[in-house]
Order: sequence, then C-alpha cells, then structure tokens
Amino acid sequence: MKKAYIFLFCLTILQFSFAQAPKTPYKSTKFEQLGTQLPTPNTYRAADGSPGHDYWQQKADYKIKVSLDDKNQNIKGSETITYHNNSPSDLQYLWLQLDQNLFKKDSDTYKTAEFGLGENVPFQMMGNLFSQYSKKGYEISNVKDENGKALTYVINKTMMRIDLPKPLKAKGGKFTFSLDWSSLITDIKKDGGRGGFEYFPNDKNYLYEIAQWFPRMAVYDDVNGWQNKQFLGQGEFALTFGDYQVEITVPDDHIVASTGELQNANKILTETQLKRLKEAENSSNPVVIVTQQEAEANEKNTPKGTKTWIFHAQNVRDFAFATSRKFIWDAMRTNLNGKKIWSMSYYPKEGNPLWGQYSTRVIDLTLKVYSKHTIDYPYPVAISVHGAVFGMEYPMISFNGGRPDANGTVRDGTRNAMVSVIIHEVGHNFFPMIINSDERQWSWMDEGLNTFMQYITECEVPKQEWAKKDYPVSYPSSRGPASRIVNYMNSSPDQLVPIMTNSESIIQFGNNAYGKPATALNILRETIMGRELFDFSFKKYAQRWAFKHPQPADLFRTMEDASAVDLDWFWKGWFYGTEPCDISLEEVNLYTTKKLTTESVFPAKTFKENAWEDIIARMEKGGMLLTNEEKNAMNDKKFFYELKFKNIGGLIMPIIIDMQYKDGSVESIRIPAEIWRQNPEQVKKVVSTDKEVVQFTIDSKLETADVDIKNNTLPRKENSSKFEDAKDKK
Repeated sequence: MKKAYIFLFCLTILQFSFAQAPKTPYKSTKFEQLGTQLPTPNTYRAADGSPGHDYWQQKADYKIKVSLDDKNQNIKGSETITYHNNSPSDLQYLWLQLDQNLFKKDSDTYKTAEFGLGENVPFQMMGNLFSQYSKKGYEISNVKDENGKALTYVINKTMMRIDLPKPLKAKGGKFTFSLDWSSLITDIKKDGGRGGFEYFPNDKNYLYEIAQWFPRMAVYDDVNGWQNKQFLGQGEFALTFGDYQVEITVPDDHIVASTGELQNANKILTETQLKRLKEAENSSNPVVIVTQQEAEANEKNTPKGTKTWIFHAQNVRDFAFATSRKFIWDAMRTNLNGKKIWSMSYYPKEGNPLWGQYSTRVIDLTLKVYSKHTIDYPYPVAISVHGAVFGMEYPMISFNGGRPDANGTVRDGTRNAMVSVIIHEVGHNFFPMIINSDERQWSWMDEGLNTFMQYITECEVPKQEWAKKDYPVSYPSSRGPASRIVNYMNSSPDQLVPIMTNSESIIQFGNNAYGKPATALNILRETIMGRELFDFSFKKYAQRWAFKHPQPADLFRTMEDASAVDLDWFWKGWFYGTEPCDISLEEVNLYTTKKLTTESVFPAKTFKENAWEDIIARMEKGGMLLTNEEKNAMNDKKFFYELKFKNIGGLIMPIIIDMQYKDGSVESIRIPAEIWRQNPEQVKKVVSTDKEVVQFTIDSKLETADVDIKNNTLPRKENSSKFEDAKDKK
C-alpha cells in the first residue's frame, strides 16, 4: 500500500512539473448541485430521500359488483367507496378517474391526435376521423351517499368531481358513497387501449381483459393536491391504495383470473380443478388446473347461466380481471424466503406450446430477482394472462402477448418477446404497483426503473434449467446495455426531450421513458457506483417507498444518501439534459526517462539526464523533503504519457482507458467523471507505465453510450468502423 502511495504522490508531482497551458475560466454548471431544481425538503419528504415524520397518504376502499354481458360485450357495475382523508386539510370535493371516457366521442385524445395521410397511417388513427360515432365510455347513475341521498357531481371528460355536502375533516375523516355505471367493452384490435376483448372467429368466442373498468379515486397528496390531469392515453395512472371486495358475475363456463385471492373456490371450481389446485400448492413446477383438452371442449359450450367469482385484495392501488371460456390455467408456488406465492398463467390454446412451457416459470423467476433487489413480493398471487393486449400491468395480474404462428411454430423473436414482456409486466407489480409513483406525471419512474430491473432479470434467464436450450449463452436484451441507447442519444436534437418531461409531452416514448432511464441506471450500477453501493441504495429506495407515493427527488436523494456518492452531475446530464456522450482522445504525447531504441508511435520527448534531480531539488528547496524510498520511486516508471481529451458531446461521463503495450498485453485505467469538474470541455491526464504503449482506446467495452467511437483510439485506426459495427460485434 505504501509503494502505491509513493507512486501516486510522485506522479502527481510529475504532472505539475509539465508545462501547463492556462486553464479555461470556470464556466460549467454541470457539477453544481441540483439545489432549487429539487423540491425543498419538509416534514413530509426528508432531505435524505425518505418519507418525513409527518408523511401521510389517503386510502380508498372499494366494494364492487360487476356483471359481464358476453353477448353484447358490455359490463354493468355498482360500487361503494369509502374514502379516508388522512391529509392535514379538509376536503370540499373528491375527484375520480373515468378512464373509459377516453373512448367517448368528445375525447380530447381523439381531438388532439396528430397524424397525416400516407401509406403507413395507423388504422386506429384513421378511426379517429369517425370518433364522433363512438358510443363507448361510462354511463354514470345513482351517485349517492351512504344514506341514499343524491350527491352533486360534475363530469369533465376523464375526470369526475363529487361535491361533498360538508367538508371532509382532515386527519381521519372518512366519507362513503356509491354509484352505478355501465360501459361497452372495447375491441382491443380495433380500438387499441389497455384492455377490452379479443374475438376468435374460428370458435366464435371472446377473451376479455378488463382494465380501467370502474370509476377510481384520483390521488390527493402533499405534492400536487389532487392529481387530476386528464387521461389522454400516454400518461398512465396515479392511484390510491385500499382494500377491495369484488364480485364478478360471468357466464358459468368461464374461468376468471383476477387481482386478489379467490374467496369462493369451493363453489366455483370443479372437484377435479380443486384437486389439481391442491397438488399445485406444494409444487415448484407448473401444474395444469384446466387442460388444453378441457379448454377446447369448453369452447363448444353454451352457458346455462352465470357464476359469481368473489375476490378480495388488500392494500392494492387498482383491480383488473380477465375472463373467457377459452382459458387453459396452470399454477405453481414460488418460494420467497419461506413464504409461498401463487404463480399462475391463463391462456387460450392459441398461446401453446409457448405459454405452457414458459409463462409461469418466467413469473417465478421475476418474483425472485425483483424481490432480491427491492422488497420481498408482498401479495399472495402473481398472474400472467395471454390475450390481445401485448403488455399491461395491474396488481397481481398482467396481460401479455407473444403468440405462436397459426401452425404452432414458435419463432425465436416471438419467444423472446413473450419472455421479455412477462418479466416486464409482472415486474410492474414492484414499479409502480407497490413503489407507487405518479405515472400521469413521470412515466420514467415506473417504466424506466422497471425496464432496468427487467434487464437484470433477463441476465438470469440463461441460468434457468427451463431456458438453457433456447438461451445457451445470453439473453438478447433490447434495453439496458449502454450500446443499445446510442442511436437514440445520437438523434437530432429536435427529436429529444429530457427524461424529466411530462408523460404526455414525451417524444420517442419508448426510448425516453423506458430505454434511456434503464440504461442510465445500468451505467450507474456497473460503471459509476459499482454493484455493491448501487444495490444497497436502490434497495433502500424500494424499502422506504413501498406502498407510498415517491417523487423523483426521493429517488435521487436516497441514492446519494445511502451511498455517499455525489450524483447531481449524473442526474443533471442523464435526466435533465439531452446531450450525448462523445469523448474524443485528441492527442497523446510521450515523455520518457530512457532513450528509445525504436521510434515511438506517439510524439516523444526524452527528459534531460538530470530531470529528476532538478525536480527533487526544487521540492526540497520549497520545504518538501523526500525519503530515499520516495526518491527511488521516481525512477520506477520509464514512460509518461500525456493524454488530451475533448468532450464533444457535452454529457459528463467517466473516462475509461485501455493501454495496449508493445508486448501485446493490455491494462485499463478508470478515471472518475469528476475529472471534468473544472473544465467540462477538455482535460489532460498523465499516466505512467513500465512498458511502452502502442495504442490508447477509450471505452473499449462500450460502457458509456459514446455515440462516436471513431475518435476513441490513438493512433487512429485506418477505415475505423462505425459504432454499429462495434456494437454488433459486442
């Protein structure tokens, strides 16, 4: 350790001995603290990123009865909501979300959809031209208090305000009210959206994935008051936690998958299904509850009546379900630190052989990996449903795509997409279903964090026995590695907006809300903080904000507080800015203490014979006395390279240098991003070696999302390959 110290000490002295050009006047804000850009800490949200000692949040409990009309594709329901006001303010009114009004004829989504006419115009966009004929959306009636007295209410497109007869008292007041509603179920393939029905013409049956189906309480919190921004389709949901008791009435030959735990299995399921379910209770491999043969027979049924499935869910922010007579159903138990969780899949025969092979096993893996890095999955069940919705998430249940060809052929791309979307949507149970961020404002806080965790989970797929045949080496992750975000970072500036942009205003939504934040976190973990510090801090954020409403500042502050790493420069560059990383190695000069026997590949200068003596003499004259060991250390290194770097892209990043020696060996140096703190445009660095270097390369492993690797090497390579070539080889 002492020798290393002496070497660094002498190298520092050497750097100051070189003739230095005058430093550029300080003109950067890249390393200034975020300061006023983050909300001022208060008693609700502390400066360390944790909930403050006065933190509060509201609660909304639901009792819902809903019936599905399989002939006319509509649903009718009634609900009773008990709203708990835990805030420090009296409330004059309540706001509810009416998401199905997105499909009404006067929807702002239709009115503000921007597109032109051309060969590739989406057919759903063309449908917007005729949206005035839509009969979809909610029909609301019988809005009344718990005593049956009518309540005054106003519907403003996708929001509904209920005016309270008297203020709802702060810190413990509660108000119970009820309403009836009905709505047509949308055709997923025709109308798009996050739920609806899929029709199968061959057997003339429907599969329903029912989401955003009931009026839901909006969030009232310490940051926004009421979060009642209109739902335009892109910015998803801000929702309140509560307990649910839901009765779902469907044709008696349907199988229902739902948020929550089934309360009346003995009345709903057959003896055979109950027996298989009992077998699955102790199985770590999927057990089929409803077989494909039974589902195919079911498709030919004519229902004789209806059945009511009753589900209960505690401390969830939403509720969704799926129902069809076409469902195959399998289940197993996932063991999380001694707690057993139901992992289940529901899918039509059109999903096999893919779904029976993979879906439930992917759920199992996802729960284990996410739990390791965040909190143990707290709910009793996790479900993956296959239908026309390619990917959407709700507490305990998700809707996922990935369907084999009609002849049963499973393409590699189909399998990969199916596994990825299940990981992603099941993973959404953690972000934002538990760590409950405001999706209406910040899409990246759920999509970006979840995509990052999806990538970590995908890295585990090839290690699973059930995946080794299809993924013998690695998983083809599309988001997470730094190289995958380069094309987006290199986009035209007018096509880029900061990650910290409102959900409805984001350009290139997938890259901005999913890819870039996921990549940023991966770089933070692998290149800047290191896994140990990152994993501890990220897990601390999840623990602090589980079942609460975090904001961006809470994540930023927790990551720094738990790691002692100043990351304000990183948040500013990656989350508040749009500049790319493009660090150029501009010049290398060699200084040596020995006469070279062959010509150097770099401009070389030999120190005069008494160079060290002159330096030591000046140091001692200034009162800095060196020991004999320190004096001898100054002669240990034979080659001194002065490297000049230019920050062309503007994004601050570490500098990772590979030195290839004349004998063919390679050594790496990693310089923290703080080297740019006094001059963010250009810097110099001196490195010393025992052996002669023939090539310097920046970021050879593509860790920093550098958009131009042609300027990363000196001497420059002839016919230097473009980034895409290097990425493909990687």
